Amino acid sequence: MKKQDILKFVVLSALTIILYIPAFNWMVGNWSGRDTYYSHGFLIPFISTFIIWQKRKALSQLPLNPVNWGWFLFLGGILIHIISTLWQVNFTSAFSFMLTLVGLVLLFFGKNYLRQLLFPIAFLLFMIPLPAVAIANLSFRLKIFAAQIATFTINKLGVPAIREGSLIRTIHSQVMVEDPCSGIRSLIALIALGALMAYYSNLSRAKKTVLFISSVPIAVSTNIIRIIALSMVSEIYGEKYATGLFHDTMGILVFVFAFLGLVLVERLLE
Repeated sequence: MKKQDILKFVVLSALTIILYIPAFNWMVGNWSGRDTYYSHGFLIPFISTFIIWQKRKALSQLPLNPVNWGWFLFLGGILIHIISTLWQVNFTSAFSFMLTLVGLVLLFFGKNYLRQLLFPIAFLLFMIPLPAVAIANLSFRLKIFAAQIATFTINKLGVPAIREGSLIRTIHSQVMVEDPCSGIRSLIALIALGALMAYYSNLSRAKKTVLFISSVPIAVSTNIIRIIALSMVSEIYGEKYATGLFHDTMGILVFVFAFLGLVLVERLLE
């Protein structure tokens, strides 16, 4: 790349980053917020950068073939960002950054580079928080579903239980499945993990897709197991034992079991 082109790329990239500061601030605020579902968001840009760094040799061997129609994606992304910022629609503002990035790659490097960079760019989608309405709706559906399955399973284990909304009542105790316990946090994080594991696996494209999709039922299932464990401990030993250390430990084990589940699926697919 000529020095003049490098200068253009650096200047245009810097101006783009400055323009997107409001979107970045919104994302960071969501990542660091109390009871956030996107605490993993801080890791996503570093993971994408690491993937690109791993591809540095392959990228250095590719011929530069810039395409002018990259301006349509670049300017289209900028336009969406500006309109979204004016209307305070933060999700589409942040999402438009993906289009802008793709446009930049096409403008200065070409389609061959985009093929190599498509996954690390697409992986950045996992750092963009969903709209609050979508989160609330998904969280509600997940906690009701989890409470239904957990109640059914607890009864099958020989402990009488009934469900009232997202409240599970047993003979001597009750467990409320709140929004943080709906499993949405682990679902979002594990979908990202599933995408990463699928990308690095040596499976065929079809099996990679299966591995990625399996992250959804695995995340939901492990959270249901957590709710069942909390309910059983609360019933047998008392509600005070189902909170505090045991509650937090089970929260960590959800991710451990889910990760092991993804590894098992990968092994089976191999």
